[in-house]
Amino acid sequence: MEFSSLQEHVGVVFRDEKLLKQAFTHSSYVNEHRKKDYQDNERLEFLGDAVLELGVSQYLYKEYPNMKEGELTKFRASIVCEPSLVNFARKLEFGNFILLGKGEEMTGGRTRPALLADVFESFVGALYLDQGYDVVLQFLERFVFPEISTGAFSHGMDYKSQLQEAVQRNKNGNVEYMIIEERGPAHSREFVSQVLIRGQVSGEGIGRTKKEAEQRAAKTALDTLLQK
Repeated sequence: MEFSSLQEHVGVVFRDEKLLKQAFTHSSYVNEHRKKDYQDNERLEFLGDAVLELGVSQYLYKEYPNMKEGELTKFRASIVCEPSLVNFARKLEFGNFILLGKGEEMTGGRTRPALLADVFESFVGALYLDQGYDVVLQFLERFVFPEISTGAFSHGMDYKSQLQEAVQRNKNGNVEYMIIEERGPAHSREFVSQVLIRGQVSGEGIGRTKKEAEQRAAKTALDTLLQK
């Protein structure tokens, strides 16, 4: 398996390419090649899970200074979970590089969500061992943190409640939400929401559902309030 294109895509060249190969080696592949000294990615997955949690925790701690511990925990859980990791792995086309046994290959293992999520964590573990925590953070800054900042995980946070609390604290008046636009075909509808504080537009958000649009509008308004 040629990993040069993958390394080019993620912007990292491994010092020990055996580690990179191990990150993409499924146990089914090892079982079918017992005569060779291959190792599967399960131990790297264990390590990568911990490193990923630390990296995301550090980012959230710095970026959301007013968020309480319970809220931070919930937010992190919405990022470091199988559906999110699968999304990252797919965007990076990790599925193309997985080494699978024939049986696993035939049953669609290359696109199986749990397997893709494991490979993403294994890659993070391998990168940590090969080049250290700072390089892992650089990787996360390119491919994970931007999605957090753009609100891709707003479903994991109740920004509306946070905004309501902030407004009440500052005695800024009432909070109202308005859907000002619906666009796109029925199967791919987008909603545009505005949040008004004291009748003034304080934030706008776009989402696939009205609730998501309102949450993103609330986040925009909240960010503005916290900057004042």
